[in-house]
Amino acid sequence: MHPHLPHAGRRLPLSTYRLQLGPGFGFADAEAALPYLDALGVTDLYLSPVLQAAPGSTHGYDVVDHARVSDVMGGREGLERLAAAAHARGMGVVVDVVPNHMAVPTPAWHNRALWSVLKHGPRSPYARWFDVDLDEDPDADPAGGLLMPVLGARIGTVLASGELTLDHVVVPGEETEGEQPVLRYYDHVLPVRPETEHLPLAELVGRQHYRLAYWRVADEELNYRRFFDVGTLAAVRVEDPEVFDATHALLLELFEAGVVDAFRIDHPDGLADPRGYLRRLHEATGGAWVAAEKILEGDEDLPDDWPVAGTTGYDAAWRLHALQVDPAGSAALARLQAELTDEPAALSAVVDAAKRQVVSTSLYAEIHRLTTLLAEICHDDVRLRDHTFRSLEDCVVELVVAFHRYRAYVVPGEPVTAEAERTLREAAAVARARLEPDRHDTLDVVLDLLLGAEVGSAGRRGEERRAELVVRFQQTCGAVTAKGVEDTAYYRWTHLVSLTEVGGDPGRFGVGPDELHAFAQRTALSWPATMTAGTTHDTKRGEDVRSRIGALSVHAEEWVALVHRLREATADLRPADLDGTTENRVWQTLAGTWTPAGPIEPERLSEYLLKAAREQKSWTTWTASDTAREEAMTAYAVALTSHPAVVEGFTAWVAHVTPTVRRSVLATKALQLTVPGVADVYQGTEVTGTSLVDPDNRRPVDLPGLAERLARLDGGRAPADLAEEKLALTAAALRLRRRHPGAFVGPDARYEPLPTTTGHAVAFVRSEGDAPRAVTVAARLAEAATRGTHEATVVLPDPGEGHVWRSVLTGTTHAGGARTLGELLGSWPVALLEAATAPQVRTEEEP
Repeated sequence: MHPHLPHAGRRLPLSTYRLQLGPGFGFADAEAALPYLDALGVTDLYLSPVLQAAPGSTHGYDVVDHARVSDVMGGREGLERLAAAAHARGMGVVVDVVPNHMAVPTPAWHNRALWSVLKHGPRSPYARWFDVDLDEDPDADPAGGLLMPVLGARIGTVLASGELTLDHVVVPGEETEGEQPVLRYYDHVLPVRPETEHLPLAELVGRQHYRLAYWRVADEELNYRRFFDVGTLAAVRVEDPEVFDATHALLLELFEAGVVDAFRIDHPDGLADPRGYLRRLHEATGGAWVAAEKILEGDEDLPDDWPVAGTTGYDAAWRLHALQVDPAGSAALARLQAELTDEPAALSAVVDAAKRQVVSTSLYAEIHRLTTLLAEICHDDVRLRDHTFRSLEDCVVELVVAFHRYRAYVVPGEPVTAEAERTLREAAAVARARLEPDRHDTLDVVLDLLLGAEVGSAGRRGEERRAELVVRFQQTCGAVTAKGVEDTAYYRWTHLVSLTEVGGDPGRFGVGPDELHAFAQRTALSWPATMTAGTTHDTKRGEDVRSRIGALSVHAEEWVALVHRLREATADLRPADLDGTTENRVWQTLAGTWTPAGPIEPERLSEYLLKAAREQKSWTTWTASDTAREEAMTAYAVALTSHPAVVEGFTAWVAHVTPTVRRSVLATKALQLTVPGVADVYQGTEVTGTSLVDPDNRRPVDLPGLAERLARLDGGRAPADLAEEKLALTAAALRLRRRHPGAFVGPDARYEPLPTTTGHAVAFVRSEGDAPRAVTVAARLAEAATRGTHEATVVLPDPGEGHVWRSVLTGTTHAGGARTLGELLGSWPVALLEAATAPQVRTEEEP
């Protein structure tokens, strides 16, 4: 059995359809959609988190109760009905799991575990749940306890103003206790430590197991680990077996009962021990199919010792998009970026500056906590005592800035793998070049400690604090990479914004067929049941928006000319202080969302651009917004959408690039659904869309309307537009997979590139063992009828005795051997061929 396939008796999904559940779309709505999803060819539902989330949650990643299925979605009964209906159709259920964090809700009582810790401190039965250091002595003075940075002003000001009050309420879930004292600050309600309610208010506040503080304090003094820099998501210690059992009991009960079949794991890199967690889950489920949301940087590989099926597919998504990006357009777009922006010409410099900014601001608390731990280790060892706090902090900063991936997988007490050591030493080499010479000895000490080596006095390598340092450094690297690179630098780098995707590699301007084939073959060999994605709830742009923006690379000179022309025509609209990076993003966003129907709604455009500008953190931020400039920027962007010159220019542009966009949209989808792995369809992406970053990409999807369109296509109506072409293609690919599951996933699934005589097409065959079952051919970059591409050939394999290759899109049949692209594609930019029984040729009998 392949180590990364589910064990015997465990479900292996063939394709998934991601549904974003929430208050407006619950289990009953998902159940109503089953006939459509079944008709589409989907084999498994892929549900966003189903456990009880914070009040008003629209996504479910802010869990407050691991023992309850979400009430607003329909509760456990609703989930069980949905699963039973899916299983009756032969469909499976995949559930998204959030092991890394829980919500810090308002009021806090919605999170019973957190409420207990706030109220009882180390006496709480949940004291070990959260990644925070609580004094083990329950009677100790709790001054400086768990930081709760919820105040709108400093604590002295809040006390003086009377905004903080002592109240008495009946706490939901603790009704038997009657009214109990609480501290109330507007909507925030926090428990009062027993036997302190009679103290004067200022003294009472200082005697709690938590420290009420001004919200700005969090970035510098936060004493619990959080999800990146989100103070309302507190990290959970699932590495503790008791905490794992408590937080996973319901999910595992649902799995054992056959309600849930498989899992997707959110952000495992945030955990203290990702591999340990995944091994525990693997054992608890008897080898279920599990996909891990691991962000792989560049050519990084998923750790082979993780007992998972693979990733959630970002590694496939960026490569498939980059296949449709023309390297020839790089120079022209780079010139435009340089003309409009003040950003450095090198992405590496942008990344470096962005990471330095987040480690000195929103993630400073994490850096300070690491440095403090290092300083304590050094202070307690006479041989290390002369390494000062400042020198240690300098080394920590330079190391995390130089670290080029989410983490190195160093496990305390285990030998360091060659890959992990190489990664850490590469970062240290970069850090050394940036540090003053008198810091180099300190850097050596820090590196040795992070590698778990013996440094300082003999025999001290196994100390608990040294192990904690190894773990916390890696968790911090992940947070700095996520916030500094993907959530800052990628909003500053506007060379071609469709490349600045989660898990992407925007320094690579396009990839070729050979590189895609090499990636696919590695995947088929090592991770045959990984997930492939086009769009997710976390992507910064939907797959079709990326395709439209990618078309700029194919028509780069025309695009530059258009931007110059429209900038001149609208110069009177442009704010004098408009940020150049923001402006370049505006133009590319218009290109990505302008369709034959026109631009997207002004509200959606404004909300996206405002979020992007704040994430960029150059001239406005979430915590220090420049309201006047923000309003001027969004007003400018909205005005562009109705300016006559812009409307005329973009209408002509859309018409000009339509063939390129159509080719990219359909080819990308065909490849995503047929390369190695479990093919995922994010809700609504079976048709074209204009979705941007979350929450725009979680807008409701008209599934009944899509069902009607699919039924009409199945009834013989030709696709009316690109959206229906994509729908027909998606259904054809998913149904093809369902007819030949063994060729796409499982131990006998094979992937083999097919020879082509042009770089403007990519082709491969999917086989079950030695039996070829399906062929994918997709055009790229050039029109199929230009530059001789129409006459270029693809060598089809022999479909087997008595068989031909039949196009599932056009119905045409082809024998094996060399066939022209024009013959295979017809009017489509893609071909999906299925090995089918050759039609019988009837001959007239002789008299």
